[in-house]
Amino acid sequence: MKTNIILTLAIVLATSFLSGCATHKVERVDTKEAIDLSGRWNDTDSRLVAEEMVNQVLGGAWINNHNQESDGKKPVVIVGLVYNKSHEHISAETFIKDVERAFINSGRVRLVQAGDKREELRRERAAQQEFATLETAKAWGKELGADFMMNGDINSIVDTYKKERVNFYKVNLELANLETNEIVWIGDKEIKKYVTK
Repeated sequence: MKTNIILTLAIVLATSFLSGCATHKVERVDTKEAIDLSGRWNDTDSRLVAEEMVNQVLGGAWINNHNQESDGKKPVVIVGLVYNKSHEHISAETFIKDVERAFINSGRVRLVQAGDKREELRRERAAQQEFATLETAKAWGKELGADFMMNGDINSIVDTYKKERVNFYKVNLELANLETNEIVWIGDKEIKKYVTK
């Protein structure tokens, strides 16, 4: 009896060990290649949203309107929060960084830091007042004030029936004039995925 228990235990341990040693293959692929394993939000969706939002926001009339009203000065934009109201964890930061990069690279917009990163800059400026030389310390009160703020949300709807599922995502972004609260641009991107098991 005792021998059977030991033999059974040995077989279970050996099987566990061998299954743990199963081959695991990792392959490098092009970052632009669309690979959708689960049907959930992924890097391809993030890239598609960023591309569409960049085209929409930089093609909007708000830039030309601002330039006419401000004697040709570039609009200053700050990117606020993008709320995830979807059914899953989605990092908006991935496509927001692409939008910010496009703002800067377009040469048509000036971008200022927001949130925690802005506070980090302010802490550094405060430290300079105490530790940097008088000639190199950056002065208080010289921050560039934003003309417009961008924010938005990510929403989703899931429809399931037996072994079928449809994931629908809608990303909404808007740009508002900080002085007047006027919404000067609204953009959106929809993604729909059909998943079967």
